[in-house]
Amino acid sequence: MAHHSRAGQTASPADVTDISHLVSSYYTLKPNAKHSAERVSFGTSGHRGCAFSRSFNESHILAIAQAVVDYRQMQGFDGPMYLGFDTHGLSQPAFTSVLQVLAANGVTARVQEGRGFVATPVISHAILNHNRQGGDRADGLILTPSHNPPQDGGIKYNPPHGGPADTDATGFIAERANAYLSDGLSGVQQVSLDVAMASGLIESVDIIGTYVEHLADVIDFDAIRGAKLKIGVDPMGGSGVHTWPRIAAKYNIDIEVVNPVVDAAFAFMPLDKDGKIRMDCSSPFAMTNLLKLKDDFDISIGNDPDFDRHGIVCRDGGLMNPNHYLAVAIDYLLGHRPNWRGDLPVGKTLVSSAIIDRVVASYGRQLMEVPVGFKWFVSGLHQGNLAFGGEESAGASFLDKQGQAFSTDKDGFILGLLAAEVLAVTGQSPAARYRELEQTFGQAFYRRLDAPANDAQKSLLKAMEPEQVQSDTLAGEAIVARLTQAPGNGAAIGGLKVTTENGWFAARPSGTEAIYKIYAESLKSEAHLELLLEDAKALVSAVFEAE
Repeated sequence: MAHHSRAGQTASPADVTDISHLVSSYYTLKPNAKHSAERVSFGTSGHRGCAFSRSFNESHILAIAQAVVDYRQMQGFDGPMYLGFDTHGLSQPAFTSVLQVLAANGVTARVQEGRGFVATPVISHAILNHNRQGGDRADGLILTPSHNPPQDGGIKYNPPHGGPADTDATGFIAERANAYLSDGLSGVQQVSLDVAMASGLIESVDIIGTYVEHLADVIDFDAIRGAKLKIGVDPMGGSGVHTWPRIAAKYNIDIEVVNPVVDAAFAFMPLDKDGKIRMDCSSPFAMTNLLKLKDDFDISIGNDPDFDRHGIVCRDGGLMNPNHYLAVAIDYLLGHRPNWRGDLPVGKTLVSSAIIDRVVASYGRQLMEVPVGFKWFVSGLHQGNLAFGGEESAGASFLDKQGQAFSTDKDGFILGLLAAEVLAVTGQSPAARYRELEQTFGQAFYRRLDAPANDAQKSLLKAMEPEQVQSDTLAGEAIVARLTQAPGNGAAIGGLKVTTENGWFAARPSGTEAIYKIYAESLKSEAHLELLLEDAKALVSAVFEAE
């Protein structure tokens, strides 16, 4: 895919969203529940949309908040609800709307002191920490569209296990919310913000402080401090901007926030590969500002606005490929967490690198390969039965040093700090560590492509059966597996994965665009990867043409 001519260049005024117009549209534009694009739809990371297109407006949030209240009442969740929000322009208005509904329903809301921004993993940890005490059960809502462009808004629900809600929960919430929308919000309880604030139901606590205090349970700060590392962090204008200095002060380590600016328009951002402002810390274009400073620090860390993703920058390797860093993190943790149970499996999504498989096997551990979506790791992490769960899109979490759950949502803080720990303990950067893994396990060549697909074709791909792949070979090698269910948990992939001894591809439809995605990896060569991609497109096209 060709990159935009200005990819990596700072946004121009013409690229920047008018935030005042956006917020006005949140309150003034009303969605039409008869239009599918304007209804509530929960993907792998909650409901996302834009106020301009009537897909994320006040009506949506009021309806979703009431639906969440209905769900938690049905489930018997009687504790407080922890609320977080990031720095997107629509996050604070949506946060206010949620408070109005929760107070009207008699639900206690816990928010950060001073109504400060709170990152996704911090909310996850708060839920877990509360529920470990016994008694009432807490859950949480986070107002964020993650790394999406500035004009987007998002909301996601984390039940008492602290991680992303499963499809049963999100299905109920979406269906109930759409019923409220269709009925003109009849049945949605709401009070004014003044009444909500005077209700005694909104409790200001230091959620971030507790998270920072407990970070020592999961990261070796003594090693980082002893190595006198200089760490650069770019919050990319996100919700952890004020958390990093607290971590530095608490553990007496050298962390410099290279860009402390919070701007809901994110006008300071370099443009991503498609010419849009997108705070994707796995993109070398979006990470241009931090990459320019890589030689100033021993290790550098970037995060997306809700801090559920990580980008690791090394002096001797630049921005690490997310797959490469996952392999390094897993290898290091399995060798440096002596109190972890020896039988704990390691989780990865089925579109993550096969190098991870080889690393895990080298420790005699079981690999748990699941469909795309972090929700598949939540139960294992929550119960302490999964050591690590990671996605190729630069999101992961892992157990604390004693083998207990720390956060059951993706945690960009601990993955970033782990990179510093790796350097401090081993004397090697994560990039150097990966080069050693390549020498042991082979070099991997990985790519993702997007190809056009209409709704009918996307439905065909999602419903594929293994026997529809009639070829016996892929890129010149014998096919060893045709998968439409993930081997780690038997859950439907929502597409297809085909593997050989030295390569694989996976194809799955996009949930939001008229495309399908092909992921492919060769453990032989770039030329072999090209063959994999060509054969993958041909196999999928044959399925489309057969119908």
